[in-house]
Amino acid sequence: MRLHQKTLAVDSLPRRLQDVTGGVAAIVAESGVRSGLCTVLCRHTSAGLAIQENADPAVLRDLARFLERLAPESSDYEHDSEGPDDMPAHLRTLLTRTTESIPVVAGRLALGTWQALYLWEHRAHPRRRELLVTVIGEER
Repeated sequence: MRLHQKTLAVDSLPRRLQDVTGGVAAIVAESGVRSGLCTVLCRHTSAGLAIQENADPAVLRDLARFLERLAPESSDYEHDSEGPDDMPAHLRTLLTRTTESIPVVAGRLALGTWQALYLWEHRAHPRRRELLVTVIGEER
């Protein structure tokens, strides 16, 4: 059994879903794990992770608009110490995920044909985000 762990740093794009599949896949490849599990943790409270369609960009735009309707910027929030996008970002993270687990099969992420792993930045300004990638399983 092998355990491999590495931090992937990502310069996020404001309020966007950003494909991080390639960076995570590279860590899986360097791990030497042939069969196992890859867990990705977003180490932040105002950004999340999503496994979504990678074929039609309209899907990502529709998802972003949906989340904006659920957690809009507003002056009604008590927590606004970092600006008007602060509390809505926390709410959006609550509605998304901070951790995703993806099986590793034949040394690769077992995502479907139209799936990608995205970092979803919920803040209005870019940030440097850290994703902790843990790969565990049987070696090659």
